[in-house]
Amino acid sequence: MNITGKTGLLALLGSPVGHSGSPAMYNYSFEALGLDYVYVAFDVKEQQVPQALEAMKLFQMRGCNVTMPDKIAAAQNVDELSEAARIVGAVNTIVNENGKLIGHITDGVGFNDNLRDHGFEIKGKKMTIAGGGGAATAIQVQAALDGVRELSIFNIKDSFFERAVETAQKLQKTVPDCIVNVYDLEDSETLTKEIQTSDIFVNATIVGMKPLEDQSVVKDVNAFHKGLVVADTVYNPEETRLLKEAKKAGCQTVGGKGMLLWQGVAAFKLYTGLDMPVADVKERFFKE
Repeated sequence: MNITGKTGLLALLGSPVGHSGSPAMYNYSFEALGLDYVYVAFDVKEQQVPQALEAMKLFQMRGCNVTMPDKIAAAQNVDELSEAARIVGAVNTIVNENGKLIGHITDGVGFNDNLRDHGFEIKGKKMTIAGGGGAATAIQVQAALDGVRELSIFNIKDSFFERAVETAQKLQKTVPDCIVNVYDLEDSETLTKEIQTSDIFVNATIVGMKPLEDQSVVKDVNAFHKGLVVADTVYNPEETRLLKEAKKAGCQTVGGKGMLLWQGVAAFKLYTGLDMPVADVKERFFKE
């Protein structure tokens, strides 16, 4: 890759970002398609997001991806939001359109496309999901829009719990055929019961991510049952404690790395107008 005075800059914003595979994936795709862009990662704390977005304009960056814990702050500081991003209240992709920063959310689409890539379709199914942050909310919204029958959301009673309640209310108005419930994640008994009656369980919290890799959001392994799909949005480590215990119980498991691929495919299209070379990227970076 030859960097010139005309090379366009894209980046990942979040904290931490040192473990991310995004720079390798995007730079490979740019080179494969002959695009004069370079992609880097910047460690940006939540309170630094406004300054980072001003820097995007100053440096005339083409765009950026946004990861934890910056997704909500990014949505609050861009110039315009896509329809999905307005519902979710968070963004994971920002495109600089001639000085106007437009925020998008591709997490939910990427999550569902990753499930489809593993042979699982959520339409008509019951999903139980742990988490109330940006990625979790994006998954919940897209699941309802894509036809999930019932959605049970679990979160600890922190600032995100009320957000989960608000999301449930929005979904009940937007997708009235989808049953949506919100529970306290510390209520292990109810969590176990909901997982036992679900088709898919999703961890969309940071539990299981380094340095929390020795922990699982599911405390009672009796919640797992054959026929259950267990998916994790964590991709470092690739196989979390949750996935190991679920696999041991006979569940199909889906790691978070594929979600990174498919949400990246959607973001790449927004940045470039072109299709990412998915087959090559998958073979090179996402072998399981």
